[in-house]
Amino acid sequence: MPNMAKILVLQGPNLNLLGKREPELYGRTTLEQLHAKLKEQARNLQLQLICKQSNVEHELIDAIHQSLNDGIDFIIFNPAAFTHTSIALRDALTAVAIPFIEVHISNIFARETFRWESYFSDIALGTISGFGAEGYTLALSAIATHNTSSMK
Repeated sequence: MPNMAKILVLQGPNLNLLGKREPELYGRTTLEQLHAKLKEQARNLQLQLICKQSNVEHELIDAIHQSLNDGIDFIIFNPAAFTHTSIALRDALTAVAIPFIEVHISNIFARETFRWESYFSDIALGTISGFGAEGYTLALSAIATHNTSSMK
């Protein structure tokens, strides 16, 4: 049996408030509920899943760097507000060269114009925006499909 792919779900600032923060925009699913659903989906897809969230940029950078030592194969990353500001996170992702999918709960292009700029979309394997918490399950399914097709 081949080794199970290891996926890191990395959540940026304010996502710890999911379910409470602007539920009309971000939904009522809490971060804990989202991570539990993703872990169940990962088990069904025979993937290993690690979930982390931080409001602190350097902790997210450290988690990306640690991904190399942890043997992470893919990252699902919601940089949240850092999407529009963090060259340091972009540099960390290019440094480790682990494929990642950028996820946004809201449709960033239907919001304020300053949110239309992403420092990550052009280096991501793909971007999912505007499907709520379902965007993460779509990303995990895409990784499972990508992982299976790359093994052939």
